[in-house]
Amino acid sequence: MGLPKRLTEMQMKFAHLLVSNEGRMNGYECAKEAGYSEDRARVTASELQSPKKYAVTFERHITELGKIRAEALKKGAWSAAVNAEVARGKAAGLYIEQKIIRTGKLDDLSEIELENRMKEIMDEYSPILEGTSTEELKEKVKGKQKQIRLKKVSPTSSSSEPKKSESLSDPQK
Repeated sequence: MGLPKRLTEMQMKFAHLLVSNEGRMNGYECAKEAGYSEDRARVTASELQSPKKYAVTFERHITELGKIRAEALKKGAWSAAVNAEVARGKAAGLYIEQKIIRTGKLDDLSEIELENRMKEIMDEYSPILEGTSTEELKEKVKGKQKQIRLKKVSPTSSSSEPKKSESLSDPQK
């Protein structure tokens, strides 16, 4: 009921001949070779190559998904039924997939904005975190941030200070 009809042996042979002899044989010749009568071969070749007959239309797609859902419900396959219904809704345009891509860096935030954002995240996701209190996590994060800030402030060789051999007035060096 919900499954697509299978091709007959002659239809499969026609399709194979048409694809494998692309350009060397036309549809009529392939139909004759597949076993269709000479009187009917031209019409059959045209019918089998018609995209309208096999095209997916909105109505046919929605109907087919409805059949799949009904069969799944009869069998008690709730997950399959729900998936079929969601697919019907998507096909009908009831669902809109939306992706929001935000750009920006944490470096662009001020320290206060960063701490506020961290607090929001901690408050929002604290039930998910296993066995770790928000205070412990905040201390860990603050400690890591402090280490990062210290590394940025005191690099091993400061490039902002001129070397003894460089002249402050000479822009070429």
